[in-house]
Amino acid sequence: MAPAKPRSPNWVTRRQAIVDTSARIFAKSGYHGTGIAELCDANELGKGALYHYIGSKEELLAAIHDRVMDEVIRSAERVEQAGGTPRQRLTMAGDELLDIIARYPDHVWVFLHEFPALTGDRAAQFRKRRREYERSIEAIIAAGIKSGEFRKANPRLITLAWLGMHNYTYLWLKPEGKFTAHDVAKQFATVFIDGIATDHGAE
Repeated sequence: MAPAKPRSPNWVTRRQAIVDTSARIFAKSGYHGTGIAELCDANELGKGALYHYIGSKEELLAAIHDRVMDEVIRSAERVEQAGGTPRQRLTMAGDELLDIIARYPDHVWVFLHEFPALTGDRAAQFRKRRREYERSIEAIIAAGIKSGEFRKANPRLITLAWLGMHNYTYLWLKPEGKFTAHDVAKQFATVFIDGIATDHGAE
């Protein structure tokens, strides 16, 4: 099979704009409730032109998921590179995650609601990347337990609790709201980490 032809910067930019616009439409009407005609209208493109950029409706959904996961994985890499104590790393991870949720509210809505519509390799890739991020958080918590900074507990369960606490904010964390993503992340870190910290690990 011949290698894929490199795309021009203009094509990449236009495709990303389509992904962003379509995320808003999916967040409003749902993936299954949105037709190609509606996507064409929103992006001011004919059907043929739209498929030139997205390939298929499911590919568009996968691109929205990748938009979120790319940001999330990069944030985990920044946390790892920054180093510090488990408390500091978990605090930074929360700040990074809420920043993404606040900047991409439509994408995150689609990400959390519509992932069951992904099939085959796309679904497998999504699960792999999601688990990669979860493991990065789990590793921080496990390190805190090992060092005595956090209480002894099941790292997987604590990770799921942390993710649930932060992910749920997509329903109410708004750019124009009373609290910024940083404000919320700071208070979440205090509540959550103090809850799992030992006397040795508490500030």
